[in-house]
Amino acid sequence: MNTLLKKRESLLRRMTEYSEFLRGSITSVCSTCNRATCICSGRSKGKAYRLTYKDAHQKTHTVYIPCRQLAKARKMVANYGKMRKIIDEFQMINIAIFKQK
Repeated sequence: MNTLLKKRESLLRRMTEYSEFLRGSITSVCSTCNRATCICSGRSKGKAYRLTYKDAHQKTHTVYIPCRQLAKARKMVANYGKMRKIIDEFQMINIAIFKQK
């Protein structure tokens, strides 16, 4: 039982390493909109990046990611994957503790 509690404490400490995370996927698009007065009409057709995710009601949302923040956004999406693995481990340990009580 003590080893399980120690593992759980260890996982809690690891969770703080990945506290900045984003759930979703990052995509790149290479287009402009069709509005004549939009800011994108005067620019070259370079790549734009977007984060797409679903909320609690399964509604899809899209957030624009500036190029200067792309590396940080990618790291935060990767952190989400690591956090999910830790949460899965955490659950298995909690189940084992629950069974022992």
